[in-house]
Amino acid sequence: MHQVVFQPSGRRGRFPSGSDLLTVARELGVEIESVCGGKGICKKCRVKIEPLNARTSDPGDLETTRLRTEEPGETVAFCVTAPTEAEIEALGADSLADGMRLACQTRVVGDVRVFVPEESRRTQQVVRKEAGGRTVPLDPAVKSYQVTLEPPTLEDAEADAERLLAGLEEQHGLTDLRFDFEVLQALPGIARAAKWDLMVIVWQSEPVGGSIVAVRPAGDPGRVLGLAVDVGTTTVAAYLTDLTTGEILATESAMNPQVSFGDDVIARLHHVIHNTDGRSELQRSVITEVNDLARKAAERSGTSPRDIFDVVMVGNTAIHHLFLGLDSKALGAAPFAPAVQGTVDTTASAIGLTFNPGCRLHVLPVEAGFVGADNVAVVIAEEPYDQDEVLLLIDIGTNGELVLGNRSRMLSTSCATGPALEGAHLEFGMRAAPGAIERIRIDPQTLDVRFKVIGRDGWHTEYPAEKVGARGICGSGIIEAAAEMRKADVILAGGGFNPEASHERVILENGKPRQFVIARAEETAIGRPITVSLKDIRAIQLAKAALRAGAEILLRIFGVTKPDWIVLAGAFGTYIDKYHALAIGMFPDCDPDRIRTVGNAAGDGARFALLSLAKRREAIWAARNIEFIELATDPDFQRQYVAAMQFDPIASIAEE
Repeated sequence: MHQVVFQPSGRRGRFPSGSDLLTVARELGVEIESVCGGKGICKKCRVKIEPLNARTSDPGDLETTRLRTEEPGETVAFCVTAPTEAEIEALGADSLADGMRLACQTRVVGDVRVFVPEESRRTQQVVRKEAGGRTVPLDPAVKSYQVTLEPPTLEDAEADAERLLAGLEEQHGLTDLRFDFEVLQALPGIARAAKWDLMVIVWQSEPVGGSIVAVRPAGDPGRVLGLAVDVGTTTVAAYLTDLTTGEILATESAMNPQVSFGDDVIARLHHVIHNTDGRSELQRSVITEVNDLARKAAERSGTSPRDIFDVVMVGNTAIHHLFLGLDSKALGAAPFAPAVQGTVDTTASAIGLTFNPGCRLHVLPVEAGFVGADNVAVVIAEEPYDQDEVLLLIDIGTNGELVLGNRSRMLSTSCATGPALEGAHLEFGMRAAPGAIERIRIDPQTLDVRFKVIGRDGWHTEYPAEKVGARGICGSGIIEAAAEMRKADVILAGGGFNPEASHERVILENGKPRQFVIARAEETAIGRPITVSLKDIRAIQLAKAALRAGAEILLRIFGVTKPDWIVLAGAFGTYIDKYHALAIGMFPDCDPDRIRTVGNAAGDGARFALLSLAKRREAIWAARNIEFIELATDPDFQRQYVAAMQFDPIASIAEE
């Protein structure tokens, strides 16, 4: 076992030879960026290995890297494995000589100290997941009923359970109910202590039948609560709701802890496939987070997680499988068949949720492939099937999910926009966390740059350079960078740099423009300039082309040239600037005034399904009746995709 010390956090522990530093960091609670899930591709997990004045123990067949210290003649061991081919390609000889390594590729073979630089530290994303203000007619699956019964006598010695069932039928018309076993165990004592004046909590998804999930004294102060949970690839949001009134009592949100296994679902599926306990690891991490969010929401509202009797969960198909602990290996390869497509109903405790013992879990159905329950939730929240105008619903993330339709027909598709729109796989890309550049303006004449950083009010020019503290660029920032660079003629229609671009902000490589400086070194927290490179522009082109091509194909199949409305869902859709997105051709032609954002529509849909059985039925209907269009088999996709790669000329960009 070897001592591993992380700086500047000071966290440490002992680990066996062969342990990779990314896993070690995860186990010690050291937050290191890892977009690719440990494949050595993204280069986000760069760390510096610092020498110790002790020789390595015998590494066996593991090769160690050594460094000569400043003291003449003394050689010390880094006590880690030699650089892999992925590291040599990603970091280069100079960085490796300075002790820089990729945490995911570097394995421990002796006592070692690891310094995590600023740009590699994962900061908490600014999670914006507030519920919308819309409501639905209240008809939850879990309801409470007050029942007053006559106590048993010698003349009427009917059993307690049958006495309660008869009372529920006589007083409330409920029939064919079953008892949860825990309720049967507790019923005799509760009924007699309450003198047969009871509050009975019933889960009933159909008009007839159902389960008695709890029995309380009629005057018990406990409430009947539900939890709507939207598990996204990057974030988790939980809405604690009073099932008696429909009131949202508290909202809590956090990063999805599964990001430590990879930023996208493909990386997480890869982890599941190649690790024996991968499935349980990923499920356990997100279930623990949901339990924690529920506890925080209960504390804020003065309630208890023990009062939660119903949970509705939504997420994309991969997240849905990982949340439930289903075998997700088939999702990792064509034809991407899910384990289950319909609704899932079980007890919350079956997957480790620690609420009331009688709490139920309802998971909305998935549509097809990677178009999951979250997309169904968006549909039942926005209800295109009840409208005459044609809506294009866009939920932008690592996967772009689109639904086009109205009351006559609905089409959906999924397009691989990639993680670039969330700031990943970009040289200086990062999540929407403090220090991320989220707004950018470039003067077309002078190429002067103004930008806004999350965590600071106003433009960066309002602060001394050393106080700006930029760490990278998030998704909304990179979209604005591309649009502003095109407007300023720094990049051309094809996405390449203008060979005539000449300015101190334009960085040449082999005599050709290849990078544009957004933030100078003195304006950053990482000690070097933050730039947008040709590679970054290509990543944005691929993402926006996939989204635009998918939308154009849906429009063609539906038989219209443009939608009446574009509805942007999700946190990214809320904070993207629609004028810059239109300027780079991310969306089909549409009046900007007819592009609206709806925030976390998936969360709203989950909340509606929690409060309304009718919405659950709508979700089942929608999942069955939305026509899924497979873009890969559409003969027009390649042409649309290539056309959408272009950047049209931009004379000006409107400001909201």
